[in-house]
Amino acid sequence: MKIKRAFRVWQRHLTVYTKLYKSSIALNFVEPVLYLVALGLGLGAFVKEINGIPYINFIAPGIIASSSMFAATYECTYGTYVRMTYQKTFDAILATPVNIDDLVAGELMWGATKSMFYGTIIILVISLFGLVDSPLIILAIPVLFVSGLIFSEISVIAAATVPGIESFNYFYTLLMTPMFLFSGIFFPLDNLPPVISRIAFFTPLYHLVNICRSFSSGLLLGTQLDIVWIFAVTLLLAPYSFRLMRRRIIK
Repeated sequence: MKIKRAFRVWQRHLTVYTKLYKSSIALNFVEPVLYLVALGLGLGAFVKEINGIPYINFIAPGIIASSSMFAATYECTYGTYVRMTYQKTFDAILATPVNIDDLVAGELMWGATKSMFYGTIIILVISLFGLVDSPLIILAIPVLFVSGLIFSEISVIAAATVPGIESFNYFYTLLMTPMFLFSGIFFPLDNLPPVISRIAFFTPLYHLVNICRSFSSGLLLGTQLDIVWIFAVTLLLAPYSFRLMRRRIIK
């Protein structure tokens, strides 16, 4: 695999995105803002504080993390599958000097870029609403890229293994939605059965929420385990993305 060729794949996706970015940003921007307003202000009228933090301030960093996650997963599930199966974009790319590993690396880089991009947009939004207590939140941006690689890897693995595009319904219902609900975004997991917390520990969103919430509060200590976990799992999952997609394309 050559980084330059993978970058060309990334560049191709960026070029296409610049022609569609207005509608894409609107769709990815509106949903997290609705969660923030509906739950932060609506439910926040009844749940005043959690751990001494106003409820809307509590959930705002989690919305950064979830927006980042969904940006990468939508891109590398439906986006990757459509490029591979329906648009035949992969066939056209592989007719050039780009090989399968370059192609997959480009897909992962692009998914991570969108993850970081949309997470950064939400950081700006919640900052404008005065929901960020520390400028340290800017340190979350590179973490959003690395965690975006994890979400992209999981999604590429799904795209490489599903029998058809409708099967992504299972992926989102059985994996992404539970991760979204039980990652500590909307409530602490302390009062739930211990098994829930143990399962949540093995999900990347849980760790990303911890990091975003800590940085938003101006805390650096206490995030080391979460950061190490994210970097370690990024490296652990990477080979499976390449191996399974190579098997899918060659088949």
